[in-house]
Amino acid sequence: MLSWSLAELLPHAGDMILLDRIEQCDDEHIVTQLEVRDGGLFNQADGSYPAWLGVELMAQSIAAYAGVRAKHKGVPVELGFLLGTRKYQCNVERFPLGAQLQIEAIRSLEDESGMGVFECYLRGQDIYVEARLNVYRPPNVASYFQEPQP
Repeated sequence: MLSWSLAELLPHAGDMILLDRIEQCDDEHIVTQLEVRDGGLFNQADGSYPAWLGVELMAQSIAAYAGVRAKHKGVPVELGFLLGTRKYQCNVERFPLGAQLQIEAIRSLEDESGMGVFECYLRGQDIYVEARLNVYRPPNVASYFQEPQP
C-alpha cells in the first residue's frame, strides 16, 4: 500500500483532485478509483459526470503514476501536460451519480525528453471507456511559466 495521499502525488489542489484512491501502482501501470459524488465542480444537474470528464480522470491517474515514481526516486512531484488523446471511445453519455469507476493507465512509451504515451481504460457497471493519452513532462517546467526578458 502507498503511504502518500493523492494531494501529495498530484500537482492539483482541493476540488480539482477527482480521484479517491490508488488501488495499485508499479513501474508500468496504475489503477485508481473514484465514486461519482454530488456537489463537485463537474457534476451535471442530475449529479452525474459528463463522459468527456473521462479524459481528465485518465490524465489524473497518469499524474498520480508520475507522482508515485517521483516519490520513490526522492524527487519533487512536477507538473506535466496532457497533449491530447486518440481514439477516445466511450459507451455512455455520462457517469451516473454513485457510479464506482476504476481507471487503469498503462505506460506504452516514455522517452528521455519527457514525452509519454499511455493506454487508458475506465470501467464501471455498464461503463467502458478507452483512450490513448499523450503527455509531456518537461525537464524544467518552471521555465515554461517565466516571462521572456525584453
